[in-house]
Amino acid sequence: MATDKKPVSTAPARPKSLSLHIGLNAVSAAAYAGWDGPLAACEFDANDMAAVARSRGMKPTVLLTKKGTRANVLAGMRGAAKALSAGDLFFMSYSGHGGQVPDVSGDEADKQDETWCLYDGQLIDDELYFELSQFKAGVRILVLSDSCHSGTVTRAPPAPPPPGQRVKLMPAAVAMRVYREHQAFYDKLQLDVAKAAGEQVVDPDTALANVAASGRLQAIVKKFNPTVVLVSGCQDNQTSMDGDHNGAFTEQVLKAWAHGAFKGNYGAFHARIKAAMPATQTPNLFTLGKAGAFLAQAPFTV
Repeated sequence: MATDKKPVSTAPARPKSLSLHIGLNAVSAAAYAGWDGPLAACEFDANDMAAVARSRGMKPTVLLTKKGTRANVLAGMRGAAKALSAGDLFFMSYSGHGGQVPDVSGDEADKQDETWCLYDGQLIDDELYFELSQFKAGVRILVLSDSCHSGTVTRAPPAPPPPGQRVKLMPAAVAMRVYREHQAFYDKLQLDVAKAAGEQVVDPDTALANVAASGRLQAIVKKFNPTVVLVSGCQDNQTSMDGDHNGAFTEQVLKAWAHGAFKGNYGAFHARIKAAMPATQTPNLFTLGKAGAFLAQAPFTV
């Protein structure tokens, strides 16, 4: 007797996608030596980036100000790392202050580690780099960071912001007080990450910017399984500006995207954003891993 059998589908499964959007209009004064870092547009930035993600079929998680804690951000990244596989997409955006703590895990005693100023404490770039490295091979990761990155102390200091504008940078004096009051915590974070990685952790910006020129860094990057495209709001010696409705960088990201009307790849997208920004704030484009195919895609493609 003949039986009806359903044909086996040979179509590839559609890639999965998750996104995480962090926007902090303030930080906890208790964690930042009495400084609460008021900003105006960072929550708007996070909600607008989540809307872009949602329009592209992603499932966004939004962490605003008091929800933007170290534990919540790390949990969001680790959950995505477990859930996503080769071909999937993780999109993360951050809008808030950038800061720094002295580097205790690197080779140079005078280096500074860059940070995102989360509500109850800073997320060190070593931690961010390590958490991203935990994603599976072939996962595509897009990071948009609308904050100031002060870089290492060997680079030129950030130029002063235009009069009357809010800058997304934790003041150096505050950064020193915060580190002094919480030194054991931040030192241990760096050393724990270095131990978990099995070797000294390279400053992410150094790895991203110089991978093509350094054999030592290439050896480290070979162990980095996912593919990362990072667009940051400014150069190391510049500052990212806040606004009333969006940060200066996020505003131009949204204008370039034009509700999905943009045609082109990530390189063209970065060029469009960069061309619209003032000379005092020039967005950076970095890649990590085998990013050629990823860069050739249209932005936010799942």
